[in-house]
Amino acid sequence: MNIRSVVLRFINKLFPIRMEGDALIGNVTKEYDISCVINFYGRIDLLEGILYCLADQDLPKNRYEVILVEDRGGSKEGFAAYNKFKNKMNVRYYFLSESYGRIGYAKNFGLEKVKGRYCLLLDDDTVLTGCSFLTDLIEEFRKSESEAIVPFGSASFCLWKEKYDYHDPYFPTNRCMAYTTDVLVSLHGFVSEIIGQEDVEFVIRYLASGREFYKSNKLKYMHPPFIVHNLNKAIAVGKSIAGMKHRYHPFIYLMLIVNGARHLPLLLFSFNLKLRTQGRFALGFVIGVFYSIFDLKIDYK
Repeated sequence: MNIRSVVLRFINKLFPIRMEGDALIGNVTKEYDISCVINFYGRIDLLEGILYCLADQDLPKNRYEVILVEDRGGSKEGFAAYNKFKNKMNVRYYFLSESYGRIGYAKNFGLEKVKGRYCLLLDDDTVLTGCSFLTDLIEEFRKSESEAIVPFGSASFCLWKEKYDYHDPYFPTNRCMAYTTDVLVSLHGFVSEIIGQEDVEFVIRYLASGREFYKSNKLKYMHPPFIVHNLNKAIAVGKSIAGMKHRYHPFIYLMLIVNGARHLPLLLFSFNLKLRTQGRFALGFVIGVFYSIFDLKIDYK
């Protein structure tokens, strides 16, 4: 058990955390071993990359499903990508007709469709390394008896001129994160109003509830490093997190705000792209908190 788990469990005893998210997940049929959920909008070239990864898996096609959820009412290109792969594996396509840009809501929408024993959450620009990823994932769940498995992440640079070492390779982020469906049902998924960092908020509840992550060095994936091109998303994320004051004890709420702003001093390290990126996101997050306080609008969906 790491120090973060110990602290969160202790805090939960002093200031009980509201454990339920907003997903309305009914009785999961579990007719598949794994449900792979991908939220996306546009970027079809990237989406097809992860779909090829999934279509090439050695796990029999009747043992896993792929759920595509496209934001902003969907697109012809997104539906065309679904049509391209629907005969290669079990894939279903949905689009959001409301709550555009709210990744918490989008994730919950996908979770409410799953029919698998395990759920693998993926970004559209994630790349799975190896055709046995899903087969190995099932084996890791059985071996570890864990409710959540964190694969090893490394950086892919094919889309970026800038290069830097990856963040924590075992951070439990939704770019590639696996849970038992039962634990997602138990914790009711994510908070729907969150625009970003929905995975951070979920991790707080997951660890505070007394659960642990299993870090797998057998399962590997690649993902582009995080780059902040402008502050709009960071401001929107900060505003959405700050707007959830009603959900938490003031101490827990303060933890969420401090977590989002913790990299602000890294702005001083302008010579290092990785540190500068983290600092810029923290700056946008802090600005978003002030947007929430003064009820200002941010043009981000």
